[in-house]
Amino acid sequence: MLPLGQRYAFAVFAFITLVAGARGFYGVYRRIRRGRAEVEPHGDDLPRRVIYALMTTLTQSRTFRRRPWVSFFHAFIFYGFVFYILVNFVDAIEGFVPLRISSASAWGAAYQLFADVLSALVLVGVVALVARRFLLPARRDFLFNDQTLLQNDVRKGKIARDSLIVSAFILFHVGSRAMGAGARLAVDGPDPWEPFASMIAGLIPAQSAEAWREFGYWGALGSVLVFLAYFPYSKHLHLFLAPVNSLLKREAGSGVLPPVEVNLEAEEGFQIGAERLEELGWPRLLDAYACIQCNRCQQACPATATGKSLSPSAIEINKRMELNRLAGTGFDKGEASPRTLLEFALTPEAAWACTTCGACVAVCPVEDSPMLDIVEVRRQQVMMAGEFPAQLQTAFRGMERTQNPWGINHEQRMQWAEGLRVPTVEENPEAEVLYWVGCAASYDPQAQRTARALVKLMGEAGVSFAVLGKRECCTGDSARRAGNEVLYRSLAEKNVATLNNFRSKTIVASCPHCLNAIGHEYRQLGGEYQTVHHSELLASLVAQGRLKPQATGVDIAYHDPCYLGRHNGVYEAPREVLHQIGKVAEMPRARENSFCCGAGGAQFWKEEEPGTERIATNRMREAKETLAGSPGGVLAVGCPFCKSMLSSAPGGAETVVVKDIAELLLEAVEKGSGMIAAVPAAVEDAAVVPAPAVVAVVEEAAAVPASFVAIEEPKPVEMAAPRKKWSPAGKPSPPVDEARTAASAGTTAAPTVAEPEVPVAPRKKWNPATAREVEKPAVESSVDASKGAVTESSTGTAQETSSATEALSPAAAPRKKWQSKSGKSLN
Repeated sequence: MLPLGQRYAFAVFAFITLVAGARGFYGVYRRIRRGRAEVEPHGDDLPRRVIYALMTTLTQSRTFRRRPWVSFFHAFIFYGFVFYILVNFVDAIEGFVPLRISSASAWGAAYQLFADVLSALVLVGVVALVARRFLLPARRDFLFNDQTLLQNDVRKGKIARDSLIVSAFILFHVGSRAMGAGARLAVDGPDPWEPFASMIAGLIPAQSAEAWREFGYWGALGSVLVFLAYFPYSKHLHLFLAPVNSLLKREAGSGVLPPVEVNLEAEEGFQIGAERLEELGWPRLLDAYACIQCNRCQQACPATATGKSLSPSAIEINKRMELNRLAGTGFDKGEASPRTLLEFALTPEAAWACTTCGACVAVCPVEDSPMLDIVEVRRQQVMMAGEFPAQLQTAFRGMERTQNPWGINHEQRMQWAEGLRVPTVEENPEAEVLYWVGCAASYDPQAQRTARALVKLMGEAGVSFAVLGKRECCTGDSARRAGNEVLYRSLAEKNVATLNNFRSKTIVASCPHCLNAIGHEYRQLGGEYQTVHHSELLASLVAQGRLKPQATGVDIAYHDPCYLGRHNGVYEAPREVLHQIGKVAEMPRARENSFCCGAGGAQFWKEEEPGTERIATNRMREAKETLAGSPGGVLAVGCPFCKSMLSSAPGGAETVVVKDIAELLLEAVEKGSGMIAAVPAAVEDAAVVPAPAVVAVVEEAAAVPASFVAIEEPKPVEMAAPRKKWSPAGKPSPPVDEARTAASAGTTAAPTVAEPEVPVAPRKKWNPATAREVEKPAVESSVDASKGAVTESSTGTAQETSSATEALSPAAAPRKKWQSKSGKSLN
């Protein structure tokens, strides 16, 4: 127990520092509250959220996803910090009352052992991480691209200085406590339950033990009190706010953008997106304070990896520095922030370099979402300022006028199916499966191969399916990722109205972007649908024996599309199909750590921002290295945009063939002798067999328009948190046409009508200073698969596009605010 004078001094000192710390934390709270109110709930089902936050924080599960050795040493510090909350509280009480925890009891022995061992581990962890940050080659993890916008304080080394200050505090705090414990044992004698303190006790002379004990007490607790006043301005505020961030995280997955209120009739106060800090949602400001500044998101970002100016980490750091700079100003009281986000957080080039792949969100240990900051900036730039890359205007106009970003006449939407009998919902209203074709498969010849292969496979398996035909229009995914929320809303509400009239049991999409929009984002507009990716359907049909592929022996590397894998958790189904075809080699960056193709976030409709290389080139190089030594190797994909981007990557298409999973499976099924297995009688009895005229049958067309006839693509040389597997559990299997099933055993599939190859010109980098629309000559309808930038009039001829921003058609009347359903998992 402290002498009386020291107890008074400690109490006064503690009061002063606690008041200073409380003011700092209250200021942080006020600045976070300056953020815009959110439409989504963040505090519903609180007990479940508390359990999730505690489990995520205490297990450090997200930290261990990357950098295992760093996470290992960080765990020493974290668990030591958690236990030291109890240790500091007990030590403070011992200074005022004659209380002492002895190792004579079991609880006392456990307490002393944990305090002693964790003290040693914390010191080891701090020394290891300081050496990594400042001495070892890994310090490069904390460097930024020269083109990245950073606050001046950061460029001058503020983060490094802060890290040194915090590291010094931890060393002094824990070291002082260990010295105090050692001084106590120098008088009382060694304690087997305190091995580290007993070792220190041997170094302290008995006559100076009392002085060292008092030093240990004041050094340990005094440093904690001082640091409380510094904490609100330190990067290590994440120790308190990271658990809060997990507690209040969005329930929706990373592939679902937050809903916004759209009221075009508002006379004043109309705002979409964010131009300044206070126009971001308050969770985005909380992100800045919760950020560890570890740069894991920067390491995972495909834009950063290819030399672009975007750094997700820099966005959060810049926001944090700006918030600290505004502390104590009128901003806390409601005044507008003096600078725009594009002045201090990120550059316009960085905002338009994001592919919305979600890698930054997936790897963040504290569940920050810098991707959402970028989307908010894009919304403001497009909807309020009218400033965006000129190439996007072509896609916007196409979606507005012809309901597809290619701008091709909507009347041509079913031409992909020429030569095949593909029933529409009018012809087969009782279809078990509704195939959502998507714009890519409707207009891009490369993606049309996927659609045609899938239709043939469903026909051979006897699946009762239908398509919307000309009722289908663009989901609006690209418009939304580009920031054009009004255009997205108009397209999405039209699709929701259409889909609600045709209640097929399952919607199958071969485009992950369509899958994500229909299956998740349309819920914000009242659309609740069961959606599966075509790889999930095919895996189920193969597992049921409805399709019997024969292995082709080809070596396959599989590319996980971002919107199929990270955003929707589909990892196993594509691999299950591919393992039936050939030998599958995993790429180094696979599954949740997959590397983007570069098409997402509306990048497909514009030129890439300046950098050292194209994102697709980086990914294709990895595919070539994975397939090295495998002549005829194939890069398998499950997304039409991935296929287009990777097949057009310079230096890749010459040696690696890029094909969709459906194409590869069709080749394997055609190679097999049985084609399809017999369907059990019980299944036939349970199925509702539609009329023969509407059952999906693959036939050779009597005549195919010249625009869809080409030399068949040569086949390769013969020689390669997951979503639950989809299966029609609880329902009869898709209906089968008996006549077709009986005949198929002795027949072969109809000849494949191959689609034309479209030469792909290399992309030029977009220069915002010189960007302008290029006048296009009047030509017949065609598609550039690498750019998707073709416009067409209702008569089928191309139109001149304008570089100026054109006013968009108003969306439908605003809907009521969306409320997520309670009980939905946070995982």
